[in-house]
Amino acid sequence: MLDLERARQSADQKIVPVALEARPGPVDLGGVTVNTWSYGDAVPGPQIRLRAGDLLRADLRNSLPQPTTIHWHGIALRNDMDGVPVLTQDPVAPGMTFRYEFTTPDPGTYIFHPHVGTQLDRGLYGTLIVEDPAEPGDYDDELVVVFDDWVDGTGRDPDQVLAGLKANGMGGMGGMGGDMQGMGEMEGMQMPQSEALGGDAGDVSYPYYVANGRVSAAAQTFGGKPGQRIRLRMINIGGDTAFRVGVPGVPMTVTHTDGFPVRPVSAPTVLLGMGERVDAVITLSDQSLPLVGIAEGKGGAAHVTLNVGPRSTTTVEAAVADLVSRPTVAAAGLVAAEQVVLADRTPDVVHDLEIAGPANRYTWTINGQTYDPSRGLPVSEGQRVRLRFVNTTSMFHPMHLHGHTFQVRNAAVPGPRKDTVNVLPKTTIEVDFDADNPGQWLTHCHNIYHGEAGMMTVVSYVG
Repeated sequence: MLDLERARQSADQKIVPVALEARPGPVDLGGVTVNTWSYGDAVPGPQIRLRAGDLLRADLRNSLPQPTTIHWHGIALRNDMDGVPVLTQDPVAPGMTFRYEFTTPDPGTYIFHPHVGTQLDRGLYGTLIVEDPAEPGDYDDELVVVFDDWVDGTGRDPDQVLAGLKANGMGGMGGMGGDMQGMGEMEGMQMPQSEALGGDAGDVSYPYYVANGRVSAAAQTFGGKPGQRIRLRMINIGGDTAFRVGVPGVPMTVTHTDGFPVRPVSAPTVLLGMGERVDAVITLSDQSLPLVGIAEGKGGAAHVTLNVGPRSTTTVEAAVADLVSRPTVAAAGLVAAEQVVLADRTPDVVHDLEIAGPANRYTWTINGQTYDPSRGLPVSEGQRVRLRFVNTTSMFHPMHLHGHTFQVRNAAVPGPRKDTVNVLPKTTIEVDFDADNPGQWLTHCHNIYHGEAGMMTVVSYVG
């Protein structure tokens, strides 16, 4: 155990035990039953809730036919608990168990999922909510909503989607399931487009989109009363889809992104790249309305019904039409709250990460190379590090750094503290972080198919 971890622990530290079993089996998405892989036959898996400073002790049993791991997305934790096979641990073999044990240092909205192959695009994910004991809690209730794109068990699984993308050599409808799955192999099909995403909206078309594991025809209902203030914790766990999220006619006050507070801003919708999280507060109206996640550029949606009594006359289709006509806020453009702004400091090292692809039958690269766990970006403990994500492609890439949070560099104001930032086509985003958690830390595109096709590298340093 690292000295840093020992220092965080104390005799009176609360230990939160969790048992997770990854296993195959049927899951009901709301009238649509799919055979998938999940934690305990539920999608999302169990919600883990604890306080900052608590010790999470999670025992994973692998009942899958493949090795697996758990990555605790967004948590600045011990490197040997980060869940990246080969890089930080041996994958957990079928029939075996593994104990993840670490202190949760920062409050916020987090997720957990595997980091083996395309397993993320099945049902293997859950939410990790780290509460702040000092937070005033200026709201009446809380709703956690996970938006996801779904293909597994619909006649195709994510491994087959990736194989189809590689065989086709390009994206564009590559994951379409059911009776239309053959369309994914047709050359020259128009890829979905989004002005908000600056171009291509994804490589894979999905037969379903779900919110908290439910298709819109059988959406989850959240009960409330008119005038109540609800904290929304909104998460995109999708494999290839950005979600535009909002409630028609009800403005959101955005308060956090990727767990860290921002200067509050009112927004009709927010745009979430894969792996991003946004917290916001809304005031419930006097009619039931849908909280909608629109599959940006792809023509689909999922929702949760905010039920306050009278049946709403607003259909989901009308809500989507309203929300796509409204401005949307991207998390990268938010402003960090004063208490989480990094101290002003000239970077000690700057690394450019040039994002390119697809090439050579669906190959995605960073600095012209595909992922090699033995090769990384050298930094030293104690340095201020600047990463420059240079997107040379026609598609957006949510770039995620393990084990740290960074500050997005904006021109005039301090950008948000994040661990995942959506880099639009032909743009460059600079982020700064302090090298205060030694280890081998993956940084990669959170589009699961881009990552598995090569778009990953390592930030490497020792204590």
